[in-house]
Amino acid sequence: MTEKHEEVEKEEVVETDEEKQAKVDAILNGEKTTEQSEEETVEKSTEELLREQLSEMEDKYLRAQAEIANMRNRNIKDREAAAKYRSQDLGKELLPAIDNLERALQIEVTDEQGESLKKGIEMVMESLLHALKTAGIEEIPAKGEVFDPNLHQAVQTVPLEDGQKPDEIVQELQKGYILHDRVLRPSMVMVAQ
Repeated sequence: MTEKHEEVEKEEVVETDEEKQAKVDAILNGEKTTEQSEEETVEKSTEELLREQLSEMEDKYLRAQAEIANMRNRNIKDREAAAKYRSQDLGKELLPAIDNLERALQIEVTDEQGESLKKGIEMVMESLLHALKTAGIEEIPAKGEVFDPNLHQAVQTVPLEDGQKPDEIVQELQKGYILHDRVLRPSMVMVAQ
């Protein structure tokens, strides 16, 4: 087996004079030999492969940067919304207490002690409304306004009278409140039809 192996090696190594001369002529004329062109092809394919990998990595890098920027912007928006509407839950909890204070203020009093008690309730009511306004919670205007289903809840309709417009609110049964652009509670109203 070793003899055959040596013969194969000799055959591979042995070049004819014509082949040697062809290589020399090709080099002198600036032409590339088949060996050189194969090496360049291998180098080019390796270079192209590396360029493709670089391009893919750059694309992944840019996509990751864009995702990070999107997450940062989303986080900022979420924090701003949380700060803007932070008093929403507190406002919803305080609305029934404000309704009760308004009912207490509607009671007629005859003696001096009742008057001073009513005055104290008015002061508490004003303080609460001021605190709500500072937090961005305001009353929704209703009486005399045109009915808006986004802000008002119609619980009853009444026939139109002289001087009234269609869909005009004629009476407010319960006040509604809004926080910036969010309705905390719609106004309960009676509407002329």
